[in-house]
Amino acid sequence: MMRRRFSAGDGSGQRQGLAARAESTMLAGMADLVTLEERMAHLIRTVDELSDVVARQAREIAVLERRVAMLMEREAEREAEAARNAPVDPPPHW
Repeated sequence: MMRRRFSAGDGSGQRQGLAARAESTMLAGMADLVTLEERMAHLIRTVDELSDVVARQAREIAVLERRVAMLMEREAEREAEAARNAPVDPPPHW
């Protein structure tokens, strides 16, 4: 069996390289985390704004529905009034 000999000496250079790579990987991971947190904050704000818009539109729709119902009632009353006031006798040209 043949033994390998490394010229690096005690291996401290390899450990420093590993530590530097680990630190670099950790910093990249932290940067990714910050980016994700920023995106999440933006999305939360957007969802809150859209929720406000939907709530406002729901209130406006409720008001419009009440107005349409009121107008339909008025028109039904006008039609009923017109039917009551319609002449009972046929016009003279019949």
